[in-house]
Amino acid sequence: MLIKMVPSLLTVGNLVLGMVALVLALQGFTADAALLVVIGMVLDGMDGRVARWLRAESAFGKELDSLSDIVTFGVAPALIMYEVVLQNEGWPGLVLATLFPVCGALRLARFNVQTKSTHYFVGLPITAAGGILSTMALYKNVLYPSDVILPLGMLILALLMISQVRYPNFKKVAFPRSAIVMVPLLAILVCAVFRYQHSAVNRLIFIPLAVYALYGVGRMIRRRGGKFEEAPRDAKLFKETK
Repeated sequence: MLIKMVPSLLTVGNLVLGMVALVLALQGFTADAALLVVIGMVLDGMDGRVARWLRAESAFGKELDSLSDIVTFGVAPALIMYEVVLQNEGWPGLVLATLFPVCGALRLARFNVQTKSTHYFVGLPITAAGGILSTMALYKNVLYPSDVILPLGMLILALLMISQVRYPNFKKVAFPRSAIVMVPLLAILVCAVFRYQHSAVNRLIFIPLAVYALYGVGRMIRRRGGKFEEAPRDAKLFKETK
């Protein structure tokens, strides 16, 4: 019976990481806070799969997961960005820092009321958005002008979360149940790598996450462009058959 609690423990671990990330961000340790958000992404990716492997899925677990996500991937990344670049922007910076977790909460609420399971997400998942935002903040000294690019990127991520843009749902990718024995080893390995190389790893993780966000937008543009091309062709065909 206790083994059925493992998915919830992973989710609670994600929540704890989010809370510690908040404290670290408030103390100015934004790189360490971003590290905890990234590790939280690993736990968030494991809890659902472990629940399916153990046949321990429940409404309780789903709600707990959402509450944890809003802290770790909504509030914590927003506070990291606020500490890095927004705190000197007055009330506009405060509004933007508040907007991000609000959009994340709306995204989670929409996901929780969906009754049909699909192979895609509608809107950028808060996990990806929070991971992008927290690691993007580490590029402050690389991007110029960072006081424009970083807030603009934050606004775009917030809007993508509540958009109708579709993103692949990698949580539906199946793994054998025997792989559950690898979960503790994976967690230890991830923590060890991040502990000693977290600055470089955090920056590297930003790249595939950003590609994921851009993929959804690019795919939507291609689909809409295809519809516009088909419309004149259909109209011409209609005239010829008339």
